[in-house]
Amino acid sequence: MEVDNSVANYLQQQQREAPRELAQYFSEFEDLYERKIWHQLTKLVEKFINLPEAAPYRVGVYTEFVRDWQKHMNKVKLVLFALAAARQFDSIPAAAEFMNGIGEEVNKPESQEAFALASLEGAHFKLLLNDLDSTRETLEKSEKMIQSFSHVDPVIYASFYRVCADYYKAKAAFGQYYKNALLLLACVDIQELGAEDRVQRAYDLSIAALLSDTIYNFGDLLSHPIIESLRDTEHAWMITLLLAFNAGDIGKFESLIGKLHGQPLLKQQEPFLQQKIRLMALIESMFKRQGAGARTVSFGVISGETKLPVGEIEHLVMKALALGLIRGGIDQVEQVVTVQWVQPRYLGKDQIRSLVDRLAQWETRVKETAQKMSQTTPELFA
Repeated sequence: MEVDNSVANYLQQQQREAPRELAQYFSEFEDLYERKIWHQLTKLVEKFINLPEAAPYRVGVYTEFVRDWQKHMNKVKLVLFALAAARQFDSIPAAAEFMNGIGEEVNKPESQEAFALASLEGAHFKLLLNDLDSTRETLEKSEKMIQSFSHVDPVIYASFYRVCADYYKAKAAFGQYYKNALLLLACVDIQELGAEDRVQRAYDLSIAALLSDTIYNFGDLLSHPIIESLRDTEHAWMITLLLAFNAGDIGKFESLIGKLHGQPLLKQQEPFLQQKIRLMALIESMFKRQGAGARTVSFGVISGETKLPVGEIEHLVMKALALGLIRGGIDQVEQVVTVQWVQPRYLGKDQIRSLVDRLAQWETRVKETAQKMSQTTPELFA
């Protein structure tokens, strides 16, 4: 087969002008194209466009080469190649329009997955233009489409959760951002993300976990490898802050107030964070006492551990009960709190040691009870 003249001219020109390590790809492109080995060619183009040094060539490879044989390739791959090109555009409106055009091309019964992907990526460019209404509409339509598919390529899930996360970040909906950002990380290999991207996502997740009024369990984030991206960076203190909240460590939190004031969003929400760290201190206090059998605690004791006046303890406990962080009741006359249950939590090393101590105490009490029973009712143990 003869290679199409326009394609041949483009490929041969790049073989002459591209750096040696990239020129070899163009030579292989020409060979596979001529032999019509479409699947292998698709995989090679995918490898090429993912090379950082290939960024200046992505638009040309798509427009001058891929478009010529796109009918032979998987349409999801086609959309990904188009997206790689669109991300090189200088104009965001042009990129959004380009992806919408690709979406129209693949909007066929046999390529609805590709259409969903193109729609989502087009919406992401619109989100960059602060078109929140259009983005929300696309997300709603895409979610329904994805739910109707019998099989979904992970790249489509990743695109959906990424656009959702960025949409909720723009809306300052911290809980929803946190949920979708973690779901995104479940769909990708974080080592394939750029170093700056990893740090930014870990930082944004940390901010969301702290400022959400629905997140009081930091286990999903603290146990995820993404959090390690903050170490040895200017944001390393965020790990310490998260651990302080997880342990209800008010002293550690207060030692980081200076750092917190350096982050405008956290500084603005300091009153909320002060309440949240005290809720976490309350949970930690109740968690420790559960193993010791002390399920009833006075307002005075809680006041000491949460560093709040006794007059504010009832409100704090009512808040914890309303959020489902604990279950129990308040005796306003006796000024005591009785707790039957504490929300399951992520345990740090110190908390695990505390749990071991609790189990040891439980074992001791069981042995003591069995010994008393054997003494008072020996016939049961005969």
